[in-house]
Amino acid sequence: MTRPVTQPGPTCGHCGQALTEPHPRCEQMLALEPPRFCTHCGRRMKVQVTPREWAATCVEHGTLSG
Repeated sequence: MTRPVTQPGPTCGHCGQALTEPHPRCEQMLALEPPRFCTHCGRRMKVQVTPREWAATCVEHGTLSG
Protein backbone atom coordinates (compact mmCIF):
# COMPACT_ATOMS: atom_id res chain seq x y z
CA MET A 1 0.00 0.00 0.00
CA THR A 2 1.54 3.31 -1.03
CA ARG A 3 0.88 6.66 0.54
CA PRO A 4 -0.21 9.30 -1.98
CA VAL A 5 2.12 12.29 -2.10
CA THR A 6 -0.15 15.32 -2.17
CA GLN A 7 2.52 18.01 -2.31
CA PRO A 8 6.13 17.61 -3.38
CA GLY A 9 8.78 19.14 -1.19
CA PRO A 10 10.71 18.46 1.97
CA THR A 11 9.28 15.74 4.16
CA CYS A 12 10.27 14.24 7.50
CA GLY A 13 12.59 11.24 7.16
CA HIS A 14 11.00 9.55 10.18
CA CYS A 15 7.22 9.98 9.76
CA GLY A 16 6.97 11.01 6.09
CA GLN A 17 4.80 14.07 6.77
CA ALA A 18 5.45 17.48 5.21
CA LEU A 19 7.86 19.71 7.13
CA THR A 20 5.52 22.66 7.55
CA GLU A 21 6.63 22.87 11.19
CA PRO A 22 9.47 21.28 13.23
CA HIS A 23 9.17 17.63 14.28
CA PRO A 24 11.23 17.51 17.51
CA ARG A 25 10.30 13.91 18.38
CA CYS A 26 11.15 12.73 14.86
CA GLU A 27 14.49 14.56 15.02
CA GLN A 28 15.29 12.66 18.25
CA MET A 29 14.39 9.34 16.62
CA LEU A 30 16.48 10.09 13.51
CA ALA A 31 19.52 10.59 15.74
CA LEU A 32 19.12 6.93 16.79
CA GLU A 33 17.91 5.18 13.63
CA PRO A 34 18.00 5.57 9.84
CA PRO A 35 15.33 7.52 7.94
CA ARG A 36 12.33 5.49 6.78
CA PHE A 37 10.91 8.00 4.29
CA CYS A 38 12.61 9.92 1.48
CA THR A 39 13.06 13.58 2.46
CA HIS A 40 12.58 14.66 -1.18
CA CYS A 41 9.39 12.84 -2.22
CA GLY A 42 8.01 11.24 0.98
CA ARG A 43 8.11 7.67 -0.37
CA ARG A 44 8.81 4.79 1.99
CA MET A 45 12.41 3.65 1.53
CA LYS A 46 13.98 0.21 1.62
CA VAL A 47 16.24 0.22 4.70
CA GLN A 48 19.04 -2.24 5.47
CA VAL A 49 20.77 -2.08 8.86
CA THR A 50 24.00 -3.88 9.76
CA PRO A 51 25.94 -3.68 13.05
CA ARG A 52 28.25 -0.98 11.65
CA GLU A 53 26.14 0.96 9.13
CA TRP A 54 22.78 1.46 7.44
CA ALA A 55 21.58 2.13 3.89
CA ALA A 56 18.20 3.55 2.87
CA THR A 57 17.14 3.48 -0.79
CA CYS A 58 14.44 5.53 -2.53
CA VAL A 59 13.39 4.21 -5.95
CA GLU A 60 13.54 7.75 -7.37
CA HIS A 61 16.33 9.49 -5.46
CA GLY A 62 18.88 6.75 -4.80
CA THR A 63 20.65 5.59 -1.65
CA LEU A 64 21.61 7.33 1.60
CA SER A 65 24.02 5.69 4.03
CA GLY A 66 25.38 6.27 7.47
